[in-house]
Amino acid sequence: MPFIALITLVVDDYDQALAFYTGALGFDLVEDTDRGDGSRWVVVRPPGSEGTGLLLARAKDDVQRASVGAQTGGRVGFFLHTEDFARDHARMRAAGVRFVQEPRQEPYGTVAVFEDLYGNLWDLLQPA
Repeated sequence: MPFIALITLVVDDYDQALAFYTGALGFDLVEDTDRGDGSRWVVVRPPGSEGTGLLLARAKDDVQRASVGAQTGGRVGFFLHTEDFARDHARMRAAGVRFVQEPRQEPYGTVAVFEDLYGNLWDLLQPA
């Protein structure tokens, strides 16, 4: 059965993106391969996850640079599930992650919206 393996996230700089996703969010670096043309194949994903990863792709032109931070038109476009909301929320805040909404209880779980390094919006979500 087909599955989504990677989602491309256009970034300004590989190393800054890696520092944010592996440092502030605690993701694992799965692959960082030099492609020989100045680009790299950089994949990260949450620790312990064997599912979908993020391909961090450096913008190559003005059109791609314009999409950095706005890939979902200002909507929450990424959903990071957790089994321990309080722990992960506290760790992320301590690491400098900017939450744009305070945690709240919803019928589907505990959620707070945060920005990544570029302003893309994410839900930190502990499902009910």
